[in-house]
Amino acid sequence: MNRRHLLGAGLAALAAPSFTTAARAQGNWPNQPIRLVVPFAAGGPTDIPARLFAERMAANLSQRIIVENRTGAGVLVGTEAVAKATDGHTFLYTTVAHAVLRALFQRLPFDPEADFVPVALVGVIPMLITVGRNSPIRDLAGLQAALKADPGGMTYASSGNGGALHLATELMLRSMDARALHVPYRGTAAAMPDVLNGTIPLIVDVATSALAYARGGETRALAVMDRTRLPQLPDVPTTAEAGFPGLEAYTWHMVMAPKGTPAAVVQQVNRGFMQVAAEAAVQQRLSDLAMRLVTDSTPESAAAWLQAETQKWSSVVREANITIN
Repeated sequence: MNRRHLLGAGLAALAAPSFTTAARAQGNWPNQPIRLVVPFAAGGPTDIPARLFAERMAANLSQRIIVENRTGAGVLVGTEAVAKATDGHTFLYTTVAHAVLRALFQRLPFDPEADFVPVALVGVIPMLITVGRNSPIRDLAGLQAALKADPGGMTYASSGNGGALHLATELMLRSMDARALHVPYRGTAAAMPDVLNGTIPLIVDVATSALAYARGGETRALAVMDRTRLPQLPDVPTTAEAGFPGLEAYTWHMVMAPKGTPAAVVQQVNRGFMQVAAEAAVQQRLSDLAMRLVTDSTPESAAAWLQAETQKWSSVVREANITIN
């Protein structure tokens, strides 16, 4: 049974209300269906949590929440649609991809910062540093030594140029003062066969997809790029425990609103997402995706997170001279 079916099958069992009566009483919002735009394909690891949140939040609203998958040009098509929305009922459910738009693209049809208001950071998913199961590399110290022994000679896979996997690997290389050769693929699924057979020795992957390979013994997880270990891989150290403190990388999920959205609406939507994130059943269901939910995000803390992530990854893009062809 695939993750989408598994998560979808459990939605009906989650019956606790999401919005408080007090929150609903603010003005007459919503007075039409709410649109939650996801700039990624249906059924993927970003779409599944978005639909779960939408289903739960709509349980106590007078209006439906419609999840709309708007793909194209990376995340640009869906993100632009939200940037230009003026109905007060359209929101963006996006990821770390938003933080690198300005660094990667010389021209954009919107301003990733000025045209959006962060509403809530809803969850983070750490990256896993992994090698093939037959690799002689056993830990991060061994990986650093191998990289240093062959400067720029070792290859690493990613899901595409300028994507989260590419950037996280470059961040790791900089922390090790090492170089390697980037081999981009059209998605993680296309890259994994070459990682599994040893053609490509290294991949830094999102835990959502990396877990199955590591737990099945098809890859060896060297470290999780987080401050805490993954419950699913309790024997795999964090990067700090492996000798590289501060080396952290996540794909994260954030809700954003177009600029001009009333502050009361932003606060109401924030409360709705935080109430859903605090539900034990929701946390359990999204643990299948290795997502750690955030239950205390505010619009202000979400904005601070986005600013810090934008600065962090923009610096990586510049230092690694990453460009989008």
